[in-house]
Amino acid sequence: MGKAPLFLFGVLYLFCIADADYTIYKDPKQPLNKRIKDLMGKMTLEEKIGQMTQIERSVASSEVVKKYFIGSVLSGGGSVPAPQASPEKWIDMVNDFQKGSLSTRLGILTIYGIDAVHGNNNVYKATIFPHNIGLGATRDPQLVKKIGAATALEVRATGINYAFAPCIAVCRDPRWGRCYESYSEDPMVVRSMMEIISGLQGDIPANSRKGVPYLGGHQLND
Repeated sequence: MGKAPLFLFGVLYLFCIADADYTIYKDPKQPLNKRIKDLMGKMTLEEKIGQMTQIERSVASSEVVKKYFIGSVLSGGGSVPAPQASPEKWIDMVNDFQKGSLSTRLGILTIYGIDAVHGNNNVYKATIFPHNIGLGATRDPQLVKKIGAATALEVRATGINYAFAPCIAVCRDPRWGRCYESYSEDPMVVRSMMEIISGLQGDIPANSRKGVPYLGGHQLND
């Protein structure tokens, strides 16, 4: 008779430990808004500021990411982990940043972003495609979509999952220094070239809910 209560106490103890480790925001079975609300409720002001901060790769480290709760790291133009760095070198760098983020109190992964605007152009031996002004001249949205898909494969091969592309500017004055990043001066041509987004991120499944957002680059700056 004495053993049964002891056994039940042990089961109850293990259940309490498991329940203490459970967090709603880490549960993929919970509704997204519920997970967001739970996570936001747990975050300090410092953690929220850190999550809204993006720093350049050259000043980042796993220790910096951990200390300041950094939400995102990026490679600026030409910023690489080493000259002629291999994909494995990129992956090691990104994984090191992620180790820092996972070691924080809430374990929120860092988002690494790169300017893969005409191919994964920062990476040695990556496939380089014509810039947007040249792609717009093709008037071929399906070709542009294939280029987006090829770029996405090469970005993922370096351990990165965030590309600052495409630029959806409508350039009307060639004196603007970044006019080559615009697909056309015609808004309808630019709109048709947005097939590249489906190439970069993949087609939305037929049974997916409506209203899933995507983001084209530079829409505020330009």
